[in-house]
Amino acid sequence: MTQPSTSPDKTKVTTFDEFVQQVDYSLMDSLNADPDATMDGDDHRARQVFSGHFVPVTPTPIGQPEYVAHSRSFFHELGLSDELAQDPNFIQLFSGDISAARAPMRNFGWATGYALSIYGTEYIQQCPFGTGNGYGDGRAISVFEGVFNGQRWEMQLKGGGPTPYCRGADGRAVLRSSVREFLAQEYMHALGVPTSRSLTLYVSKTDTVSRPWYSDHSNAFDPDIITENPVAISTRVAPSFLRVGQIELFARRARNNAHDNALEELRMIVTHLIAREYQDEIDPSLNFADQVIELARLFRQRLTALVANWLRVGYCQGNFNSDNCAAGGFTLDYGPFGFCEVFDPEFQPWTGGGQHFSFFNQPTAAEANFHMFWTAIRPLLANDNEALERLDQIRRDFQEVMQDQLHHMWAAKLGLAEFNLELFKELVTLMNRSEVDYTMFFRELSHIPEDITALKKSFYAKTSSELDEKWQSWLSSWRDLVSAGHDLSTAAEKMKRVNPKYAWREWLIVPAYQQAAQGDYSPIKELQEVLSHPYDEQSKEIEEKYYRLRPKEYFNAGGVSHYSCSS
Repeated sequence: MTQPSTSPDKTKVTTFDEFVQQVDYSLMDSLNADPDATMDGDDHRARQVFSGHFVPVTPTPIGQPEYVAHSRSFFHELGLSDELAQDPNFIQLFSGDISAARAPMRNFGWATGYALSIYGTEYIQQCPFGTGNGYGDGRAISVFEGVFNGQRWEMQLKGGGPTPYCRGADGRAVLRSSVREFLAQEYMHALGVPTSRSLTLYVSKTDTVSRPWYSDHSNAFDPDIITENPVAISTRVAPSFLRVGQIELFARRARNNAHDNALEELRMIVTHLIAREYQDEIDPSLNFADQVIELARLFRQRLTALVANWLRVGYCQGNFNSDNCAAGGFTLDYGPFGFCEVFDPEFQPWTGGGQHFSFFNQPTAAEANFHMFWTAIRPLLANDNEALERLDQIRRDFQEVMQDQLHHMWAAKLGLAEFNLELFKELVTLMNRSEVDYTMFFRELSHIPEDITALKKSFYAKTSSELDEKWQSWLSSWRDLVSAGHDLSTAAEKMKRVNPKYAWREWLIVPAYQQAAQGDYSPIKELQEVLSHPYDEQSKEIEEKYYRLRPKEYFNAGGVSHYSCSS
């Protein structure tokens, strides 16, 4: 797995005025606004949206915003000066006050609608109108789209207040969830997993909202108290925020002849997806049918590789519906997510997720989302049977491509030249029985030990002599296979580039957001630093603090081992 790299700055944006000059509204300039929307963006009440690709909407500022953090690495990639994060106009904009906008910026942002499918089943009841016309960006408002060093990025406020899609909610995000998303996005990037990125995080010194959560030392499954939480706004950034559910929405409208322009709006959003996410890989001189087929093939490749990466690093996207599946093939929407500590194929941190969204079921969830994508784009090829057959073949081959990605990933994680099914199945059984820490086990294995003593550092369970013998037998068989394909020292180095040393551990994140609520942001900065170098051997002090098993008191702890989607 190639770790992410940052290119040197080509330009340096040091002032807010220079930042504003990078603006380029490809979405609002090339797609249709909701014809029923206000033109000034004062559109904050839940309502049905029947057509159009976006709704102009202004964010709602948070009171007395205070700087918490920014991503230095991402600022560097964009060519932004670190000082911008503390610039009053920059803070104003990215804490929800779009009155800071100046030409050529517009004084409103935009929100988008999308459809919801869960495991290939279409739903509309989550929409308050029972029609599906009220589901979408309820508290996510994009405020900037621009080109930085030749790369287009969209900047979206998470927690920027209500939009027409808010379904009666307040449109706010609390500091707890904002800290988690801010840190998780940058951690995933450092792991080499495609993801949306973090730009900034600001918290209000005056505004709070009530949310259900867990009392101290609670072992309850569901939240047991109502808490007052500081309001925060994090800005997440991606080439686009186009989702499978968004393509679905326009396909549903076309299928139902919702309005005269429905099929054309589907074509427009797919064309825009190609331009935003695949322009470097899809030849624009191809006819449209061939572009759509190539889009499906490339998205399948990205999605299967993404999910294989999730399993590689222990990530579980606890609610992998079609609306949480980026059509660009990267990780999106860090709501109910978690990282596997005690190995369990059925690991699922979200109390509302169920087994179908558990750790090892993510490839199946991905296939269901791809199925909805395939279903959504088929109407664009309705009059071309040959093109439809090619598209359908891409769909039929999904499982095979997914399996190839997984086999390649597991082989790399185990330092093998090729995947060995029997060895892998035996390993999973042993990992389960010994209750291994997922990250620590594979990191210790990366040293290619001769006996299991070193591996026991990652075991939560005590093992019997019989189990030890099985481990030793497996280890010997595995070492033979590794040595057959590589020099052992070379294999060890390769494995260490695939198996991170430092994992996301919720029990270490909780104190960071708790202290942030008291105005102490230093734990966040420390976590930023540690999680930005997950493959590196760091200091002894960091190793003792972050490279260890979960303490007993955090097992079955509400808000740590499991949590609701309250944010």
